[in-house]
Amino acid sequence: MKKIHDLSDLKEMFAIINMDDERGLEKLNWTDDGQLLAVSTTKGNLHIYLTRLPQLASSCSTRIAHLTSLLEVTIEDNIAQDQPIAVPIDVEPSFLGIGPYHLGVGMNNRAWFYVLGDTGLEKLKDREYLGTVQSLCLNADYAAVRFEGKVQLHMIEGETTGTTDERETKLFPEQDDSKITCHDITPDFLIYGTDNGGINYFFIEDWQFVNEFRHVVGIRKLFPDPSGTRIAFIDDKSDGFIYNPVNDQLLEIPEFSTMIKGILWEYWSLDKGVFIAYDDDKIYTYIYSRESVQGPTVEFAGETRLPYGNIPILMYNGEVTLQTESGRLGSLILDTHSSIFVEAVEELSSDELKKALLQGIKLKRFKDVWQCCQQLNDLVAWINLGKGALQALEIDFAIRVYREIGDVGMVTSLQQIKHLEDRNLLSGYIAMFLGEFNLAQDLFLASGKPLAALEMRRDLLHWDSALQLAKALAPDQIPYISREYAQQLEFTGDYMNALAHYEKGITKEDKDREHDEVCAAGIARMSIRMGDIRRGVGMAMKMPSRILKKECAGILEGMKQWTEAAMLYEQGGYYDKAASVYIRGKNWGKVGELLNHITSPKIHTQYAKAKEADGRYKEAADAYRRAKDWDNVIRINLDYLQNPEEAVKIVRETQSIEGAKLVAKFFQRLNDYSSAIQFLVMSKCNDEAFQLAQTHNQMETYADIIGPDATPEDYQSIALYFENEKNHFLSGKFFLLCGQYNRAMKHFLRCSGEDGQAIELAIETVGRANDDQLTRQLIDFLMGETDNIPKDAKYLFRLYMALKQWREAARTAIIIAREEQNAGNYRNAHDVLFSMFQELKEQKIKIPAEMATNLMILHSYILVKIHVKRGDHMKGARMLIRVANNISKFPSHIVPILTSTVIECHRAGLKNSSFSYAAMLMRPEYRNNIDLKYKKKIEMIVRKPDKSEEEEGLTPCPYCGFQLPETDLTCPECKNTIPYCIVTGRHVLKDDLSACPKCDFPAIFSEFIKLLETEESCPMCSEKIIKENLQKVNDSDKYLHPEEGSE
Repeated sequence: MKKIHDLSDLKEMFAIINMDDERGLEKLNWTDDGQLLAVSTTKGNLHIYLTRLPQLASSCSTRIAHLTSLLEVTIEDNIAQDQPIAVPIDVEPSFLGIGPYHLGVGMNNRAWFYVLGDTGLEKLKDREYLGTVQSLCLNADYAAVRFEGKVQLHMIEGETTGTTDERETKLFPEQDDSKITCHDITPDFLIYGTDNGGINYFFIEDWQFVNEFRHVVGIRKLFPDPSGTRIAFIDDKSDGFIYNPVNDQLLEIPEFSTMIKGILWEYWSLDKGVFIAYDDDKIYTYIYSRESVQGPTVEFAGETRLPYGNIPILMYNGEVTLQTESGRLGSLILDTHSSIFVEAVEELSSDELKKALLQGIKLKRFKDVWQCCQQLNDLVAWINLGKGALQALEIDFAIRVYREIGDVGMVTSLQQIKHLEDRNLLSGYIAMFLGEFNLAQDLFLASGKPLAALEMRRDLLHWDSALQLAKALAPDQIPYISREYAQQLEFTGDYMNALAHYEKGITKEDKDREHDEVCAAGIARMSIRMGDIRRGVGMAMKMPSRILKKECAGILEGMKQWTEAAMLYEQGGYYDKAASVYIRGKNWGKVGELLNHITSPKIHTQYAKAKEADGRYKEAADAYRRAKDWDNVIRINLDYLQNPEEAVKIVRETQSIEGAKLVAKFFQRLNDYSSAIQFLVMSKCNDEAFQLAQTHNQMETYADIIGPDATPEDYQSIALYFENEKNHFLSGKFFLLCGQYNRAMKHFLRCSGEDGQAIELAIETVGRANDDQLTRQLIDFLMGETDNIPKDAKYLFRLYMALKQWREAARTAIIIAREEQNAGNYRNAHDVLFSMFQELKEQKIKIPAEMATNLMILHSYILVKIHVKRGDHMKGARMLIRVANNISKFPSHIVPILTSTVIECHRAGLKNSSFSYAAMLMRPEYRNNIDLKYKKKIEMIVRKPDKSEEEEGLTPCPYCGFQLPETDLTCPECKNTIPYCIVTGRHVLKDDLSACPKCDFPAIFSEFIKLLETEESCPMCSEKIIKENLQKVNDSDKYLHPEEGSE
């Protein structure tokens, strides 16, 4: 057994040869070229092995014919996965060729042709030529054979001996003395190159030449693409080119090695522009783009290492089929395609995705790399994909990309141009979008709309280029471009050239008046900047533009030309600026003339200082006043104009702290300490004010003035002062304000017991302190435990309110109300109970029944006056009956109330009720107190009784619907106490319910509306009510079932 290794990789076994018939081997040796291996054995036998075949191969579409032994050719199609066909041949071939249906092999000047039929391979014929054959090419019908600088084209089948059909065979060249160096055949054309640079296209169908091209040097090799419409060729200088026979366009292949042996075009239809060139070591990948922004281009994509001794035969979808030295076929994926053959994109790393993205963009496989961009989710990746699509003029795909990343501007722009049929114009716009402006200009100029180049340069502010284009394309645009160029030059500080371009921009056409005004304004500005002040100022003065005057004045101000600058500011109506410049030029007279137009306080202040320095104080004060510099106005009035009244007035209006200090010092000089203290406090000088008050016995004045703005320390100082002065009330008041409640209470209790103000402040002290000891101390004082003099119950009520002891306050309120009732102060009693009622309701505390009843009776009494005033005697009589039934609660006015009841009942037709209360009045204890005006009438009612009486109207109970008298507040059916209407005193109606917007007491809606036609306020809370704010209540539960609150 013999083992053969490849020196490039010793670990790999190249071949194993078993010699079963031999017992042992003696020697083995190679021929010098390494093609034959000789082995001698112990039996005396010599074995010769062939290790390397001549590398002969040919391809047609994806089918390959290659030499697999000296006398055998194998036909394979690895793409279609067809079964290989081995073809035995009679001689060792030196050339071979394969077509769609035939195989040709041969040596020297003879060739054998085979038919590739459905049943297998069949030998067709053999043929001899006029010289040694160097290469053979086949298509479906013809064979093209090159020998000794000539090419013979003949039919493979159909040629018979003695035929004269001219379409069966033809020898090239016909008359030319050039020598054919290379050739190939496509389905339609025979193409050959010559040593003098000729490339000839012979159209087989018409049997004539259709294209001839002459290159500068001889053609060494040519390689047509599968369709034959593009040729890659290598010339005698070893340079590579792509030739387009349609328009004779020639493109040089970049980075083309001088050692290139051959070129293969991609047979995969979707990558038809890709081709490779190879030498002994490397494969170079190129991309030919028939359409791009730059036009047809050839780009170098990358290189791949070629295994030693292998020759590329076929390229399909980035995979190259190689022929090895042993005659076998191998395959190799190009490095330029390695990352795009991935099915699971999500499994790739970020770097691998970026590599796949770059390869896909280079190969123009945009749809394949869409998933890579989605996986990367990187804006830069999307932008690169979009740019690649634009370079390849794939507009629709580019729109899809830019829409994906939300680039609205680019999508809109591309949609506007994608329908352009002018290829140069379309490419120009895309080049512009990609930032390749020089290329865009060239494309625009070559298009049917050359003005687009001018528009682009103007948009880019490339004014020099725009002017050059305008001279050739649109001379009428030169003035407008000159103006825009001048504006840019002015902005960059090139004033001389800006002036020249502004002058070129003048058209003197009526339709361009606005444009000419802009140019004239520019000339005025540039003239001033260039030192021609007289011309610039003159032009600015003549022109109506205020802004121009301001601009020119600003330039002049920067040049310290005060007079001209101020004059232009004044002419333009910029009076503040004009005055400022006049001041810098010391021209006070002109400043004075402009004072009424000036709004800047700074300028008024400068003018005032100048007038004050001149001793013209009244003018200075007026100027300070215009500047709102109140401190200086006050100072001038006090120090120079002897007008303190004005100074005091200004301080009071403006609350100026510094001004208050000045006025305080002025009053101190006049020994008016009260006023001085007032203005010291206003100026926040509390310590000085305190010392002044202490020194001059003005502490009460200081205390009144200091108000709520003082600090606790200020209040304490005042309190201590009054403590030393034995003024208990004021001392307690200021101890309260500084938070020292114990000391405050001590002083308040030392005040006279009848001093209501002191007691009020003591109650406030307890409320703030929230101290039980102080509370007990004050209660003892109010109850008379301290000095045996009980104080008014209202103070106790206020104390409970301050302590938020609502139940105690409620009980006290009832007592106070009773005392007020006994004293005949029914409104006061009503207000005390009402306020307490509201407070308890807000605190969600149950209203005592006694309080609610007393409030209802008092309110009924108050309603009597309202009803009688409005002439509604029936409602007044019903309320008086309710009051008369509780007459014991009105001890001070029993007789007047009963008298009113008798009179109102009589007026209302309630004769029986009138008789009842008249009889009550005739009792001895009341009879002598009856008003003489009514006494006889009442006696007459008693003497001649009329028992007739109208029945009271019935309305439904809002709880159960039972019909009961209008003024009854307790339902005999459901036993509920019914809320009363604060307008009529009757019980409320569920379907006609309202409430006061202020106090939220219920009322009958229709009656409340009638009341508001004559009255303005609520009968319960006395607050003013706007009729429009009164609304019907749909949900009556709030008033019929109020929350009871805690006990």
